[in-house]
Amino acid sequence: MSASDGVLDPLPAGAGVSVVVPALHAQAAVGRAVRSALAQDLVDEVVVAAGDPDTARAVTVAADGDPRVRVVDNPSGRTPDALNAAIDASNGEVVVRLDAHAVLPPGYVARAVETLRRTGAANVGGKQVPVAERGFARAVAVAMASPAGAGGATYRVGGAEGPVDTVYLGVFRRSALTAVGGYDPRFTRNQDAELNVRLAAAGYTVWFDPRLAVDYTPRDSVRGLAAQYLQYGRWRRLTARTHRNSLGPRQLAAPLLVVGLGTAFVLSALSAFWPLFGLAVATYVAALVVAAAPAVPALRLLPEVVVALGTMHVSWGIGFLLGPPRMSHVDR
Repeated sequence: MSASDGVLDPLPAGAGVSVVVPALHAQAAVGRAVRSALAQDLVDEVVVAAGDPDTARAVTVAADGDPRVRVVDNPSGRTPDALNAAIDASNGEVVVRLDAHAVLPPGYVARAVETLRRTGAANVGGKQVPVAERGFARAVAVAMASPAGAGGATYRVGGAEGPVDTVYLGVFRRSALTAVGGYDPRFTRNQDAELNVRLAAAGYTVWFDPRLAVDYTPRDSVRGLAAQYLQYGRWRRLTARTHRNSLGPRQLAAPLLVVGLGTAFVLSALSAFWPLFGLAVATYVAALVVAAAPAVPALRLLPEVVVALGTMHVSWGIGFLLGPPRMSHVDR
């Protein structure tokens, strides 16, 4: 069977492995990412698509003369362009996506290759593990890992091994990537989920392996978190517009919350009966407290976790509702 049939030929022994890294203004972090890739077994090359000279220099320093590391230019600075450029410049049948601010744990690539071979999947990946030791980022880490913050997404809360709709980062079969056209360059955000929608539509399997966990450093301010989730919601709407069957109840929860709170506000304003809006907000906050409490490691962290959850929900919902209705309206 060919890759275009949604069925992949068995992964041959000794298949080449390429790590691809999109990087922009990441000179402070990309070195750790590159070194974590070079420390993996089976890696034949690490291709970094750098969007600026400082990042490119940092990659060269981190490589320390290792011939497996190459830098390619990404003039646009956009993530999907960087990923496609790095993939085009690489050769391995196995393509490992790595972000410049992430670090691969020991054994990650070998486990991923074994899972690709065992399952016949086109993409395998695992759990995003938000890690922070102090400040608001710690509260965000707790919120992101909780069901209330993750919306039940397996790559956030974990789960049993098996087929899923998307995974964190991803380790791909090149033949499947080629068959579906790689990353869609229109998607500045949400390009991973959008690609996995197309892989599934073409008959391929996206596979979750809980052993493939990668640490992630969350935002450390309310403003930064709000901006991030506003973009997530905005681009998820565009994904739903492009792939109408990709939208489910999980994605509609935050927009419905915003509509409900907004309706309560308008009715309160029209009737001058503000306790109605206060009741709606109080009910929502109480629900957040109940949902967050089991996940909070220390009670003193609970207020910040509630703030983080509320910021994530409302920002995502507003982004979804106010996002452009079609791709032609996007200012990228």
